[in-house]
Amino acid sequence: MKLIIPENSDFSIDNIPFGIFSTPERTPRAGAAIGEYIIDLFELTNDGLKVDFDRSVFLDPALNRFIALGKNITVDFRIDIQKWLKQSLWSDKDFNRFFVPQESANMHLPVQIGDYTDFYASIEHATNVGMMFRDPENALLPNWRHLPVAYHGRASSIIPSGVNIHRPKGQTMPNGAEKPVYGPSRLLDFELETAFIIGRNSDLGQQISTGEAASYIFGMVLFNDWSARDIQKWEYVPLGPFLGKNFASSISPWIVTMEALEPFRTDTPKQEPEVLPYLQFEGQNSYDIELQVSIQAENEEESLVCRSNFKYMYWNMCQQLAHHTVNGCNVRIGDMMGSGTLSGPDESAFGSMLELSWGGKKTVALNNGLQRKFIEDNDTVIMRGFSQNGNLRVGFGDLKTKVLPAL
Repeated sequence: MKLIIPENSDFSIDNIPFGIFSTPERTPRAGAAIGEYIIDLFELTNDGLKVDFDRSVFLDPALNRFIALGKNITVDFRIDIQKWLKQSLWSDKDFNRFFVPQESANMHLPVQIGDYTDFYASIEHATNVGMMFRDPENALLPNWRHLPVAYHGRASSIIPSGVNIHRPKGQTMPNGAEKPVYGPSRLLDFELETAFIIGRNSDLGQQISTGEAASYIFGMVLFNDWSARDIQKWEYVPLGPFLGKNFASSISPWIVTMEALEPFRTDTPKQEPEVLPYLQFEGQNSYDIELQVSIQAENEEESLVCRSNFKYMYWNMCQQLAHHTVNGCNVRIGDMMGSGTLSGPDESAFGSMLELSWGGKKTVALNNGLQRKFIEDNDTVIMRGFSQNGNLRVGFGDLKTKVLPAL
């Protein structure tokens, strides 16, 4: 049986991302995406593709033990999969054992996430928020151009694509009120982000340099860091994000390896003033990744509301990891680092409803005459990301999350 990969598939043979899937017949296990199929890596390494490591790692419900094998093994294994696919050596009988249709599989979190950090690394986003909530002439706080700002988030509420969330509740302070009220958030928002997955452990006290950082990054996912803006606004002083952020964060289920993204490297935006020596770097450490957000109202077609690009991010991933560990903080395999909202230089590239509606002062047009200022009940937010250069395309697949009414 021949494997057919649709034109413009996110999961081309140049990609081969890794994830965790299950079916009624197969327990959660490791797979690799190709076209509209998932390669069952445990079955593949039984008699389709021999490996020199313990293939039981592919029966784990998370990729941590596979990633822990190290890039000297995982990089070559991905290349071996590509070679095997090009040879098409399987029989018709083996096809249904090796390949599982994506539409018949359930996707799970790809890794066990021990810790999660969210950065604030888009200068366009930080400037927009600063203009809305502070002096427009001094939108960026004094430290912003000197270090990658971040906070430590909640790993337990990170969910894969396809898992619905309920509108969060909390305290808010309505305009003109004298005391706070409790109830469902009225200003629920998405944040268009990516995240990178740590692929090596470091020791407590160890500093990872910008030059070493790439060897600690296994791959990337799309990331929707949901925000309840009204809860967040009331609670964040003086310590920062808490209940307005930790109720849910959604990630795409396939980890796209850094090796797959290698052809799409690009320059990091110019950083002024010059950063401190430990944040300086060499070469191209950013990536040209097209990003999109759509909103699908109940029983409606989806409406595109944002087009942005990962290359706009002011602080690159190597700088983020170097700063994260400069004080000796250790990182562990499976840890996740969010980029922060990835807004671009014009309104069509704003990566949140907060910016698109400018704090609720404007409406965002959807199809069929619908409008939004923030996310409403039964809306589905869909994020997509891909890199393309001629016929070479590497993508992340869809990240979909539906918002249900508050419980």
